[in-house]
Amino acid sequence: MNSLSGRGGADGLPEWDRCAVMGVVNVTPDSFSDGGRWFDTTAAVKRGLDLVAQGADLVDVGGESTRPGASRVDEDEELRRVVPVVRELASEGVVVSVDTMRASVAEQAVAAGAVLVNDVSGGLADPRMVPAVAGTGAPFVVMHWRGFSEDMNSRAVYGDVVTEVVDELRARMEAVVDGGIAPERLVVDPGLGFAKAAEHDLALLAGLDRLRALGRPVLVAASRKRFLGHVLAREGTPPPARERDAATAAVSAIAAHDGAWAVRVHEVRATADAVRVARAVEGAR
Repeated sequence: MNSLSGRGGADGLPEWDRCAVMGVVNVTPDSFSDGGRWFDTTAAVKRGLDLVAQGADLVDVGGESTRPGASRVDEDEELRRVVPVVRELASEGVVVSVDTMRASVAEQAVAAGAVLVNDVSGGLADPRMVPAVAGTGAPFVVMHWRGFSEDMNSRAVYGDVVTEVVDELRARMEAVVDGGIAPERLVVDPGLGFAKAAEHDLALLAGLDRLRALGRPVLVAASRKRFLGHVLAREGTPPPARERDAATAAVSAIAAHDGAWAVRVHEVRATADAVRVARAVEGAR
């Protein structure tokens, strides 16, 4: 594939001729962005279908908030939230990703039709995750992670954030491959907002070429995050999460231009337009 067409997407996933758009469905009451809006199965499925209609290429379904300070949901509750939504969306032909740190949820979601496991801990939170995903054969997102939400802000200490994130991701990729997941099925994610301050997130976006040098597709998940609030703050007050969608679309255009495989967003339409414009400009060169 050439540099315009999809950045060498992971085996087992569709290929797109541009940066893909991953829409978010949070089946949670406490997401930082839209907690409670899609909390029941019917509403969550409708939301996923609406995101596809707006231009999402795949839909990421999660049942556990990972906002800073969030407490973990128990396993049975996460399964109850996630699996029926995955099953119904997959039955409608939607390309579904499951956002989970639990092996049992990953396994059941893949059995219900999910084609990608997006683990914000990169397999560190649950020692069963890597062998479980290897057993399913599903592609796997390895995100940069330094610990659970309750205390991750205290871990946002870096000398050179891009170098350290790249090195830690490389080590994690090697461990995941040693655990049985084929390297061709890996996607990497710099973990914007996870044990990162605003300046760290911005530096990682500026250093996307170094993340791409890891040799795997890069997922950028910047949507509505705190660093955008920091950038947009007027008189020291950041706008609420739902007022950061234009800024999110701007990041999506930049990430698409710089070779991201996909961008993960809460509101799809503006980002779907942004990545298509980025593709058209690249194609005109």
